[in-house]
Order: sequence, then structure tokens, then C-alpha cells
Amino acid sequence: MGGFKEQIEAVKGPEGLVFTNLGEVVSKVLTYSLTIGGIALLLYFLYGGFQLFTSGGDQKKVAEGKATITNALIGFVIVFVAFWIVQLFGNLLGLTPLLEMFK
Repeated sequence: MGGFKEQIEAVKGPEGLVFTNLGEVVSKVLTYSLTIGGIALLLYFLYGGFQLFTSGGDQKKVAEGKATITNALIGFVIVFVAFWIVQLFGNLLGLTPLLEMFK
């Protein structure tokens, strides 16, 4: 039975996906989470536009549409800042997988 280091040397995921260090795990998780966040942001923004488009002049529905678009823009800022924080930590800590995940 190997030591702890040998046991965690390579963590295998589905279909032979192998992670050899924590940086690789974080980079894969962040890649997918930022991608999903971007898609959700786009859909939310489109939903707000649809609300405005179909409001028919009803001030309550117009306000709801504007609020949805405002929330989508706030979400965009959060996703954008998260991306740059990941890049900053990748540079500061020398985590190459974090720097290469968006290339």
C-alpha cells in the first residue's frame, strides 16, 4: 500500500480524465463554471429584452424588463471580474494551468 502522496498522485475522472495537481482541477472547474455563467448571462439578458419587447407599454412589465437587464449586466461584471481574478492569481502564484485554460 503506497503512501498518501502516491495515492493522490493522479486523480482520475470519467473517461480517463487525469488530474495530477490542484491547479489542473481548479482550471477545469473554472473553465466550465465561467462558460456556464456566460451562457446563463446571455439567456438572462435575452429574457430581459423579451420582457421589454412584449411589455406592450405596461409600466410594471417595462420595469421588470429593465430590472432583468440590469441584473444581467451586474452578472456580466461579476463573471468578468471573476475571470480577471483567476488570471491575476494564476500570474501571482505561477499556476500555469490557470493561465492556459482560456487560450
